[in-house]
Amino acid sequence: MATTEDVKKLAALARIEISDDELAKFTSEFDAILAYVGQLESLEIQSASAAEKPALRNVMREDSEPYAPRTFTEKLVEQFPAHEGDALVVKQIIAHD
Repeated sequence: MATTEDVKKLAALARIEISDDELAKFTSEFDAILAYVGQLESLEIQSASAAEKPALRNVMREDSEPYAPRTFTEKLVEQFPAHEGDALVVKQIIAHD
């Protein structure tokens, strides 16, 4: 059974804010979701024999250049707001707190 602390930790990992009013609701919903997914454990899956499996094949495309090199790269770079030399600058999204 999920606790409110579990839900708070999950919310922190997902970077969402949950008010105290919503905490009880999400805790019960979390348990319902886990119970639903837990039904997979009761499935009986019959293993197929090797004769029934389809043959494996690899689909390859022709080795060619579908577009002229740097066509889309230059258009993207023109629209990007910040550059440092040839590198595109983005804001940091992963923090090591």
